[in-house]
Amino acid sequence: MVRKSDLPQKTCPVCQRPFSWRKKWESVWDEVIYCSKRCRGEAKKS
Repeated sequence: MVRKSDLPQKTCPVCQRPFSWRKKWESVWDEVIYCSKRCRGEAKKS
């Protein structure tokens, strides 16, 4: 079992909060930029 603290993290450029790796991002982790759909939408507005 892997602890959440051992998973890779990135910082969202919109909200400046750290977010952790998720299983659904396993194959595209290098392409993930935003922590959520909300942040993705905010980035497109600017």
